[in-house]
Amino acid sequence: MQYLIIGFILVLALLAISVSNRHGIPSLLLFIILGMGFGALGLEFNDYVFADGFATVALMVIMFYGGFGTNWRMVKPVAKEAIVLSSLGVIATALLTGLFCHYVLGFGMVEGMLIGSIVGSTDYASVSNVLRSKNLNLKYNTAPLLELESGSNDPTAFTMTMVFLSVIIGTEISVPILIILQIVIGLAVGFLIAFLIGNLLIRLNLQADGLYSVFMAAVMLITFAICDILGGNGYLALYILGIYLGNKEFQGKRDVVFFFDGLTEIMQIGLFFLLGLLSNLPDFLRALPYAAATMVFMTLLARPITVYGLMLPFRLKANQLKMISLAGIRGAAAIAFAIMAVNSEADFAVDVYHIVFGICVLSSLIQGSLMPVGARRWDMLDPSDTVLKTFNYYLDKANLGFLETKIRAGTKHVGTKVKDLNLEFDFIVAKIERGDKTIVPRGEIVFQEGDTIVLGGETHFDKSGQELIEFTIPERHNWAGAFIKDLDIPADRLIITVQRKDHDLIVPDGETQLLADDKVVLIHLQDDVELVDIGHPDRG
Repeated sequence: MQYLIIGFILVLALLAISVSNRHGIPSLLLFIILGMGFGALGLEFNDYVFADGFATVALMVIMFYGGFGTNWRMVKPVAKEAIVLSSLGVIATALLTGLFCHYVLGFGMVEGMLIGSIVGSTDYASVSNVLRSKNLNLKYNTAPLLELESGSNDPTAFTMTMVFLSVIIGTEISVPILIILQIVIGLAVGFLIAFLIGNLLIRLNLQADGLYSVFMAAVMLITFAICDILGGNGYLALYILGIYLGNKEFQGKRDVVFFFDGLTEIMQIGLFFLLGLLSNLPDFLRALPYAAATMVFMTLLARPITVYGLMLPFRLKANQLKMISLAGIRGAAAIAFAIMAVNSEADFAVDVYHIVFGICVLSSLIQGSLMPVGARRWDMLDPSDTVLKTFNYYLDKANLGFLETKIRAGTKHVGTKVKDLNLEFDFIVAKIERGDKTIVPRGEIVFQEGDTIVLGGETHFDKSGQELIEFTIPERHNWAGAFIKDLDIPADRLIITVQRKDHDLIVPDGETQLLADDKVVLIHLQDDVELVDIGHPDRG
């Protein structure tokens, strides 16, 4: 029965995404409402321990893939602003909110600071969801700034939450030491493992489909576990790991993108649904006035004061500051940290979970819905391009492919200009590599012997039923040492590439001699595909 319910929930979640795209309601909010609805219909769930474990794994995936999808080239021009907001911005927002909770709402000072810390960070899943689903390509590099800020500020909120929880529980540890350990160990583990894995990926050769994804998932878990054992901030380490590996090219990266794209979506659906299911409607309604007051204060005062104050040295435009202030959506990370606080068995005078839950629901509903409106009203939209260029996985999932070839001695292309190449098909010269230099292929650039040319074009998804057959020629095989023109190859098969042990890729013709250990790729045409004989060289 439980499997039927899970399947039904996933189908409803997909329908929620469709409703979100049509009506502009943040889809993640609809997942929460879906969970609350199932709870109201009698599906009881109050296992905070399980919810804490699931939220931890979900945030691990979201943080890692958030970093992995960050296009560093796009965010680098606004990295300083984003890092200031993701560190000092979280601290300032948390402290202002904590003071409001204490002096206006009457909470205890430490409890107010705890709630301020929990909701101090903006939510990457919510912000990126709004940016991508509404294609809000914002002017002045604002979208990359928001992406980097929301993707990297959860570790600061987590550290502050740990500090105030330790104070409430009475843990005998120096607060400065706790903060230093969280940050230093998180940074050290993240960069060290990122460097090691980045170099390993260059040498790694996992041929079977999906193994790169499994490897990456294992690295993600190992990184978080090592950091947690050492007392560091595992989310910070994962974000650094993700952003480092996501900006490297390696074999199998496309598989990793599609795997984590689906996994992240499932984790987000499951997390937001579970958070909604965990809430109790009467408790939610009792906490709603406190949540609404805090959310309004954060939206109208705490976030704008923080943004305008900290961005003053960077001289951002007035409309840009308004947009950044509005984009301070609170979401999954805050609710997950609230669950962690509940599981700490600390004695609270207020309902921390439902106050935080209410803040996040209202923030997602109001701020998430107003972001497209604000972008248009403040003339912040750039309709000439797409916000998806900010994310690495846009290119990794795009229908683009690249071919590499070399200008060899004695060929007609030596001395030819790029503009005279006369490409008759839909290809472009993407770049030229000459020694250690990369050259932008402008029309007047002249090809030289030894240049490596990278051609870009649209990839082909084969619908004809053709199959690729790949095998390595063993020693003493009758193909070892033979020329392709002398092979008795069936008419429905064609050798398209040969790869040597030294990794040289050969485009074969009839005079190509095959050697032992060569990896040969053939295309096998099915019976309903006609092979037209045009005198291909490898037919002799």
